[in-house]
Amino acid sequence: DAIARESAQQVSNFNAQNLANIVWTYATLGVRAPQLFDAIARESTQRIGSFNGQDLANTSWAFATLGIPAPQLFDAIARES
Repeated sequence: DAIARESAQQVSNFNAQNLANIVWTYATLGVRAPQLFDAIARESTQRIGSFNGQDLANTSWAFATLGIPAPQLFDAIARES
């Protein structure tokens, strides 16, 4: 969808909470957006140190709920927790 495409292009402008909230919202709605989730996984992995506990929980829950693999992101989350 257009929102997912535009958001994927803007992930570098989002803070940790924004990134977590976006994937949480998509997962809550049951909407898979592979390009968006890939972009957010890459960005989140690079900036994992800026995520608080809630951001980490929401992000990991969203990827797991939709069954979207993101091994580098999950490794980063594990190191951070």
